[in-house]
Amino acid sequence: MSNEKPILLSGIKPTGKLHIGNYFGAMRGQVELFEGGKYKCFIMVADYHALNTVQDAQKMRTKTRELVMSYLAVGLDPKKVVIFKQSDVPAHTELAWIFDTITTMPYLRRAHAFKDAQAKNKELNIGTFNYPMLMAADILLYDTKVVPVGQDQKQHIEITRDTAKKFNHIFRDDVFVIPEPYIIPEVAVVPGIDGRKMSKSYNNTIPLFATREELHERVMSIVTDSSGKRPENVYAIHKLVRGESELVQLYEENKGKYKILKDTLAADLDAYLAPIRKRYEALQNNQKLVEEVLARGKKKARSVTEVKMEQVRKIIGVTA
Repeated sequence: MSNEKPILLSGIKPTGKLHIGNYFGAMRGQVELFEGGKYKCFIMVADYHALNTVQDAQKMRTKTRELVMSYLAVGLDPKKVVIFKQSDVPAHTELAWIFDTITTMPYLRRAHAFKDAQAKNKELNIGTFNYPMLMAADILLYDTKVVPVGQDQKQHIEITRDTAKKFNHIFRDDVFVIPEPYIIPEVAVVPGIDGRKMSKSYNNTIPLFATREELHERVMSIVTDSSGKRPENVYAIHKLVRGESELVQLYEENKGKYKILKDTLAADLDAYLAPIRKRYEALQNNQKLVEEVLARGKKKARSVTEVKMEQVRKIIGVTA
Protein backbone atom coordinates (compact mmCIF):
# COMPACT_ATOMS: atom_id res chain seq x y z
CA MET A 1 0.00 0.00 0.00
CA SER A 2 2.83 2.40 0.81
CA ASN A 3 3.98 2.32 -2.80
CA GLU A 4 0.59 3.43 -4.15
CA LYS A 5 0.16 6.99 -5.32
CA PRO A 6 -2.01 9.27 -3.18
CA ILE A 7 -5.47 9.86 -4.62
CA LEU A 8 -6.48 13.26 -5.94
CA LEU A 9 -10.11 14.08 -6.71
CA SER A 10 -11.54 17.10 -8.45
CA GLY A 11 -15.20 17.83 -9.18
CA ILE A 12 -16.35 20.11 -11.98
CA LYS A 13 -19.96 21.23 -12.48
CA PRO A 14 -21.37 21.14 -16.04
CA THR A 15 -23.08 24.52 -15.87
CA GLY A 16 -21.77 26.87 -18.55
CA LYS A 17 -20.00 27.55 -21.82
CA LEU A 18 -16.24 27.62 -21.35
CA HIS A 19 -14.20 30.70 -22.21
CA ILE A 20 -10.49 31.53 -22.29
CA GLY A 21 -10.69 32.79 -18.71
CA ASN A 22 -11.65 29.28 -17.60
CA TYR A 23 -8.78 27.82 -19.59
CA PHE A 24 -5.93 30.16 -18.64
CA GLY A 25 -7.25 30.72 -15.12
CA ALA A 26 -7.81 27.08 -14.17
CA MET A 27 -7.98 24.33 -16.79
CA ARG A 28 -4.43 24.59 -18.12
CA GLY A 29 -2.95 24.29 -14.62
CA GLN A 30 -5.39 21.55 -13.65
CA VAL A 31 -4.40 19.36 -16.59
CA GLU A 32 -0.72 19.78 -15.68
CA LEU A 33 -1.51 18.79 -12.08
CA PHE A 34 -3.74 15.85 -13.01
CA GLU A 35 -1.21 14.42 -15.44
CA GLY A 36 1.96 15.19 -13.50
CA GLY A 37 2.33 11.57 -12.42
CA LYS A 38 2.35 12.33 -8.70
CA TYR A 39 -1.25 11.33 -8.00
CA LYS A 40 -3.87 8.79 -9.01
CA CYS A 41 -6.58 11.14 -10.28
CA PHE A 42 -10.37 10.96 -10.32
CA ILE A 43 -12.12 13.74 -12.25
CA MET A 44 -15.83 13.91 -11.46
CA VAL A 45 -18.47 15.63 -13.58
CA ALA A 46 -20.56 16.94 -10.68
CA ASP A 47 -23.95 16.74 -12.36
CA TYR A 48 -25.92 16.24 -9.12
CA HIS A 49 -24.34 19.41 -7.72
CA ALA A 50 -25.24 21.18 -10.97
CA LEU A 51 -28.87 20.11 -10.54
CA ASN A 52 -29.29 22.95 -8.03
CA THR A 53 -29.19 25.39 -10.96
CA VAL A 54 -29.50 23.33 -14.17
CA GLN A 55 -33.02 21.96 -14.17
CA ASP A 56 -33.49 21.14 -17.83
CA ALA A 57 -32.77 17.57 -18.93
CA GLN A 58 -31.45 18.36 -22.40
CA LYS A 59 -29.26 21.18 -21.10
CA MET A 60 -27.80 18.87 -18.46
CA ARG A 61 -26.96 16.22 -21.05
CA THR A 62 -25.46 18.79 -23.40
CA LYS A 63 -23.38 20.57 -20.76
CA THR A 64 -22.12 17.26 -19.39
CA ARG A 65 -21.01 16.13 -22.84
CA GLU A 66 -19.42 19.51 -23.58
CA LEU A 67 -17.48 19.48 -20.31
CA VAL A 68 -16.02 16.05 -20.98
CA MET A 69 -15.13 17.02 -24.57
CA SER A 70 -13.54 20.23 -23.30
CA TYR A 71 -11.19 18.49 -20.89
CA LEU A 72 -10.24 15.93 -23.51
CA ALA A 73 -9.63 18.73 -26.01
CA VAL A 74 -7.34 20.71 -23.69
CA GLY A 75 -5.18 17.65 -23.11
CA LEU A 76 -6.61 15.46 -20.36
CA ASP A 77 -5.73 11.83 -21.11
CA PRO A 78 -8.50 9.40 -20.03
CA LYS A 79 -5.88 6.64 -19.90
CA LYS A 80 -4.10 8.50 -17.10
CA VAL A 81 -7.09 9.78 -15.12
CA VAL A 82 -10.55 8.41 -14.28
CA ILE A 83 -13.27 10.65 -15.72
CA PHE A 84 -16.77 9.83 -14.48
CA LYS A 85 -20.21 11.26 -13.80
CA GLN A 86 -21.31 11.69 -10.20
CA SER A 87 -24.79 10.40 -11.10
CA ASP A 88 -23.30 7.15 -12.42
CA VAL A 89 -22.11 6.22 -8.93
CA PRO A 90 -25.03 5.67 -6.49
CA ALA A 91 -22.71 5.58 -3.49
CA HIS A 92 -22.36 9.38 -3.58
CA THR A 93 -25.97 10.04 -2.59
CA GLU A 94 -26.11 7.03 -0.26
CA LEU A 95 -23.14 8.23 1.75
CA ALA A 96 -24.40 11.82 1.72
CA TRP A 97 -27.58 10.64 3.49
CA ILE A 98 -25.54 8.78 6.09
CA PHE A 99 -23.55 11.96 6.73
CA ASP A 100 -26.83 13.90 7.04
CA THR A 101 -27.71 11.78 10.06
CA ILE A 102 -24.61 12.85 12.01
CA THR A 103 -24.58 16.53 10.95
CA THR A 104 -26.46 19.35 12.67
CA MET A 105 -28.25 22.22 10.96
CA PRO A 106 -26.38 24.90 12.97
CA TYR A 107 -23.12 23.44 11.67
CA LEU A 108 -24.25 23.64 8.03
CA ARG A 109 -25.47 27.20 8.54
CA ARG A 110 -21.83 28.21 8.96
CA ALA A 111 -21.07 27.36 5.32
CA HIS A 112 -20.04 30.42 3.29
CA ALA A 113 -22.34 29.62 0.38
CA PHE A 114 -25.34 29.39 2.69
CA LYS A 115 -24.51 32.65 4.46
CA ASP A 116 -23.91 34.44 1.17
CA ALA A 117 -27.25 33.29 -0.18
CA GLN A 118 -28.98 34.31 3.04
CA ALA A 119 -27.44 37.76 2.83
CA LYS A 120 -28.89 38.14 -0.66
CA ASN A 121 -32.34 37.14 0.61
CA LYS A 122 -32.48 34.17 -1.73
CA GLU A 123 -34.91 31.33 -1.16
CA LEU A 124 -32.68 28.32 -0.76
CA ASN A 125 -33.47 24.81 -1.89
CA ILE A 126 -32.37 21.97 0.35
CA GLY A 127 -29.71 20.95 -2.18
CA THR A 128 -27.96 24.30 -1.86
CA PHE A 129 -28.11 24.16 1.95
CA ASN A 130 -27.01 20.54 2.10
CA TYR A 131 -24.38 20.46 -0.66
CA PRO A 132 -21.43 20.23 1.81
CA MET A 133 -22.58 16.72 2.79
CA LEU A 134 -22.72 15.54 -0.82
CA MET A 135 -19.31 17.12 -1.37
CA ALA A 136 -17.94 15.32 1.67
CA ALA A 137 -19.26 12.03 0.28
CA ASP A 138 -17.71 12.80 -3.11
CA ILE A 139 -14.30 13.20 -1.54
CA LEU A 140 -14.29 10.56 1.19
CA LEU A 141 -15.57 7.69 -0.95
CA TYR A 142 -12.26 7.42 -2.78
CA ASP A 143 -9.83 7.63 0.17
CA THR A 144 -8.90 10.97 -1.36
CA LYS A 145 -5.74 12.46 0.07
CA VAL A 146 -5.56 15.67 -1.97
CA VAL A 147 -8.30 18.01 -3.23
CA PRO A 148 -7.26 20.98 -5.41
CA VAL A 149 -9.20 24.12 -4.45
CA GLY A 150 -8.84 27.87 -4.58
CA GLN A 151 -8.10 29.72 -1.33
CA ASP A 152 -11.74 30.82 -1.15
CA GLN A 153 -12.91 27.18 -1.26
CA LYS A 154 -10.77 25.93 1.60
CA GLN A 155 -13.82 25.72 3.90
CA HIS A 156 -15.23 22.93 1.70
CA ILE A 157 -12.32 20.72 2.70
CA GLU A 158 -12.53 21.74 6.35
CA ILE A 159 -16.17 20.58 6.44
CA THR A 160 -15.19 17.30 4.79
CA ARG A 161 -12.38 16.76 7.29
CA ASP A 162 -14.73 17.48 10.21
CA THR A 163 -17.29 15.02 8.81
CA ALA A 164 -14.71 12.25 8.39
CA LYS A 165 -13.37 12.75 11.92
CA LYS A 166 -16.88 12.82 13.40
CA PHE A 167 -17.91 9.63 11.61
CA ASN A 168 -14.70 7.85 12.60
CA HIS A 169 -15.23 8.93 16.24
CA ILE A 170 -18.93 7.98 16.46
CA PHE A 171 -18.43 4.53 14.95
CA ARG A 172 -14.98 3.98 16.47
CA ASP A 173 -13.33 3.09 13.19
CA ASP A 174 -10.85 4.95 11.00
CA VAL A 175 -12.75 4.08 7.83
CA PHE A 176 -12.26 7.49 6.22
CA VAL A 177 -8.95 9.04 5.20
CA ILE A 178 -8.65 12.68 6.29
CA PRO A 179 -8.06 14.70 3.08
CA GLU A 180 -5.80 17.70 2.65
CA PRO A 181 -6.48 20.74 0.45
CA TYR A 182 -4.09 21.51 -2.37
CA ILE A 183 -4.34 25.27 -2.65
CA ILE A 184 -4.11 26.15 -6.33
CA PRO A 185 -1.50 28.88 -6.84
CA GLU A 186 -2.94 32.28 -7.60
CA VAL A 187 -3.24 33.04 -11.28
CA ALA A 188 -3.65 36.38 -12.97
CA VAL A 189 -7.26 37.39 -13.46
CA VAL A 190 -8.11 37.21 -17.16
CA PRO A 191 -9.94 40.40 -18.13
CA GLY A 192 -13.08 40.27 -20.25
CA ILE A 193 -13.72 42.45 -23.27
CA ASP A 194 -15.15 45.16 -20.97
CA GLY A 195 -12.14 45.18 -18.64
CA ARG A 196 -13.86 43.39 -15.74
CA LYS A 197 -12.98 39.82 -14.80
CA MET A 198 -13.99 37.53 -17.65
CA SER A 199 -17.25 35.88 -16.64
CA LYS A 200 -20.30 34.53 -18.41
CA SER A 201 -22.43 36.45 -15.90
CA TYR A 202 -21.01 39.70 -17.31
CA ASN A 203 -21.41 38.55 -20.92
CA ASN A 204 -17.85 39.72 -21.57
CA THR A 205 -16.17 36.46 -22.58
CA ILE A 206 -14.09 35.16 -25.45
CA PRO A 207 -15.31 31.56 -26.01
CA LEU A 208 -12.62 28.90 -25.71
CA PHE A 209 -13.78 27.12 -28.87
CA ALA A 210 -14.65 30.19 -30.93
CA THR A 211 -13.99 30.13 -34.67
CA ARG A 212 -11.27 32.38 -36.10
CA GLU A 213 -13.94 34.87 -37.17
CA GLU A 214 -15.62 34.85 -33.75
CA LEU A 215 -12.27 35.32 -32.03
CA HIS A 216 -11.47 38.32 -34.19
CA GLU A 217 -14.88 39.86 -33.57
CA ARG A 218 -14.61 39.48 -29.80
CA VAL A 219 -11.03 40.77 -29.66
CA MET A 220 -11.97 43.85 -31.69
CA SER A 221 -14.66 44.53 -29.05
CA ILE A 222 -12.14 44.78 -26.19
CA VAL A 223 -12.51 48.12 -24.44
CA THR A 224 -9.48 50.40 -24.79
CA ASP A 225 -8.75 53.93 -23.68
CA SER A 226 -7.71 56.82 -25.92
CA SER A 227 -4.71 58.07 -23.97
CA GLY A 228 -2.20 56.67 -26.44
CA LYS A 229 -0.63 54.44 -23.77
CA ARG A 230 -0.50 50.68 -23.89
CA PRO A 231 -4.05 49.17 -23.99
CA GLU A 232 -3.83 47.21 -20.76
CA ASN A 233 -6.83 44.91 -21.34
CA VAL A 234 -5.47 43.85 -24.71
CA TYR A 235 -1.97 43.41 -23.28
CA ALA A 236 -3.17 41.34 -20.30
CA ILE A 237 -4.78 38.80 -22.61
CA HIS A 238 -1.91 38.90 -25.10
CA LYS A 239 0.72 37.92 -22.53
CA LEU A 240 -1.15 34.65 -21.96
CA VAL A 241 -0.14 33.44 -25.41
CA ARG A 242 3.09 35.30 -26.20
CA GLY A 243 6.22 36.10 -24.17
CA GLU A 244 6.39 39.55 -22.60
CA SER A 245 9.85 40.21 -23.99
CA GLU A 246 8.35 40.14 -27.49
CA LEU A 247 5.25 42.04 -26.48
CA VAL A 248 7.09 44.99 -24.96
CA GLN A 249 8.73 45.74 -28.30
CA LEU A 250 5.55 45.06 -30.29
CA TYR A 251 3.44 47.40 -28.16
CA GLU A 252 6.13 50.08 -28.12
CA GLU A 253 6.43 50.04 -31.92
CA ASN A 254 2.64 50.24 -32.30
CA LYS A 255 1.84 52.71 -29.53
CA GLY A 256 -1.68 54.05 -30.07
CA LYS A 257 -2.32 51.71 -33.02
CA TYR A 258 -5.04 49.70 -31.34
CA LYS A 259 -6.35 48.02 -34.47
CA ILE A 260 -2.92 46.60 -35.32
CA LEU A 261 -2.45 45.35 -31.75
CA LYS A 262 -5.91 43.77 -31.65
CA ASP A 263 -5.40 42.15 -35.06
CA THR A 264 -2.13 40.68 -33.78
CA LEU A 265 -3.77 39.46 -30.57
CA ALA A 266 -6.58 37.80 -32.54
CA ALA A 267 -4.06 36.05 -34.79
CA ASP A 268 -1.95 34.90 -31.82
CA LEU A 269 -4.99 33.64 -29.91
CA ASP A 270 -6.19 31.76 -32.96
CA ALA A 271 -2.78 30.13 -33.47
CA TYR A 272 -2.66 29.09 -29.81
CA LEU A 273 -6.24 27.80 -29.58
CA ALA A 274 -6.51 26.22 -33.04
CA PRO A 275 -5.17 22.78 -31.98
CA ILE A 276 -7.56 22.72 -29.00
CA ARG A 277 -10.46 23.77 -31.21
CA LYS A 278 -9.56 21.11 -33.76
CA ARG A 279 -9.60 18.37 -31.11
CA TYR A 280 -12.93 19.63 -29.79
CA GLU A 281 -14.48 19.61 -33.27
CA ALA A 282 -13.22 16.06 -33.81
CA LEU A 283 -14.87 14.98 -30.56
CA GLN A 284 -18.16 16.54 -31.66
CA ASN A 285 -18.09 14.09 -34.54
CA ASN A 286 -17.10 11.20 -32.30
CA GLN A 287 -19.68 11.06 -29.53
CA LYS A 288 -18.91 7.37 -29.10
CA LEU A 289 -15.51 8.25 -27.61
CA VAL A 290 -17.09 10.48 -24.95
CA GLU A 291 -19.52 7.69 -24.08
CA GLU A 292 -16.67 5.17 -23.85
CA VAL A 293 -14.65 7.47 -21.56
CA LEU A 294 -17.61 7.88 -19.20
CA ALA A 295 -18.43 4.16 -19.31
CA ARG A 296 -14.86 3.27 -18.30
CA GLY A 297 -14.92 5.92 -15.60
CA LYS A 298 -18.24 4.64 -14.27
CA LYS A 299 -16.89 1.11 -13.96
CA LYS A 300 -13.68 2.19 -12.21
CA ALA A 301 -15.40 4.64 -9.86
CA ARG A 302 -18.07 2.10 -8.87
CA SER A 303 -15.48 -0.57 -8.18
CA VAL A 304 -13.74 1.74 -5.71
CA THR A 305 -16.86 3.11 -4.02
CA GLU A 306 -18.59 -0.24 -3.54
CA VAL A 307 -15.64 -1.49 -1.50
CA LYS A 308 -15.81 1.62 0.67
CA MET A 309 -19.60 1.42 1.06
CA GLU A 310 -19.44 -2.22 2.13
CA GLN A 311 -17.15 -1.08 4.95
CA VAL A 312 -19.50 1.77 5.86
CA ARG A 313 -22.66 -0.37 5.82
CA LYS A 314 -21.09 -2.92 8.18
CA ILE A 315 -19.77 -0.22 10.50
CA ILE A 316 -23.17 1.48 10.86
CA GLY A 317 -24.97 -1.87 11.24
CA VAL A 318 -27.21 -2.06 8.17
CA THR A 319 -25.41 -5.20 6.90
CA ALA A 320 -24.00 -8.12 8.82
